[in-house]
Amino acid sequence: MIDFAEMLDGYRRFRETGWAQQRERWDELNEGQSPRVMVIACSDSRVDPAQIFDTSPGEIFVVRNVAALVPPFETNPGRHGVSAALEFAVQVLKVGEIVVMGHGKCGGCKAALSHDLKDAPPGEGGFIHSWIELLDSARDVVVRQYGERRDRDVERAMEQEGVKVSLANLRTFPCVRAKERSGELKLVGSFFAIADGQLHILNEDSGAFSPA
Repeated sequence: MIDFAEMLDGYRRFRETGWAQQRERWDELNEGQSPRVMVIACSDSRVDPAQIFDTSPGEIFVVRNVAALVPPFETNPGRHGVSAALEFAVQVLKVGEIVVMGHGKCGGCKAALSHDLKDAPPGEGGFIHSWIELLDSARDVVVRQYGERRDRDVERAMEQEGVKVSLANLRTFPCVRAKERSGELKLVGSFFAIADGQLHILNEDSGAFSPA
C-alpha cells in the first residue's frame, strides 16, 4: 500500500508521461468536458471505473459513494450530493448513458444485509447505516429468498439487488424518466466481480446478470 509521498512520485511520473504525451488532449479538456457516459460506482478502492473500463481523462463522468447508491428523488432541504451530480450530468452535460456499477465483496452491501451498524451513533457507523438504509428493499428481497444464510452467494445477491435499487431510484427523477422515455438516455446496470475481474451486465427483463 502506498502513502501520500509515494503518490507524489506517481504524480511526477504522470506529469512526465501521461500529461506530457497527451498535451493536445489536455488542452482540449482545459476548454471543457463532454463525456457521453455517467458511471455511478462504489467508493471502494478496488473498483476504479476509469481503470476497469480503460478510459482516458474526460471520457466518463464518475460519482462514487458507499455501495454505488442513488437516493430517490426528493425535494426536502438538505445537501443532495448524488442528486446534484446526476442533475449536472443529465441536464448540463447531457450524457446519453448512465451506468450503475456494483461490485463483489462490497462492505456497504454486507453491512446493509447484516444490520451490524443499525444502532451506531453518527461518526461511529451511524452515517453509514443511515445511507445504506436505501438498501432495505434489496435486503427484503434477499432475506425472502435466502432466509438467515449469509454466505458468499447471499452477499452477491445483495450486491446485485443493490444495483437494481439504484436503477429504480434513478427513474424517480423526472429528468431521467423523460429522457429515457424519449430515447435520449439509456440506463445500464452492471456488476464487477473482484475475484475474477469479470464485468456482468443486467438484463432488466429477466433480472439476471450475465458476463459482458
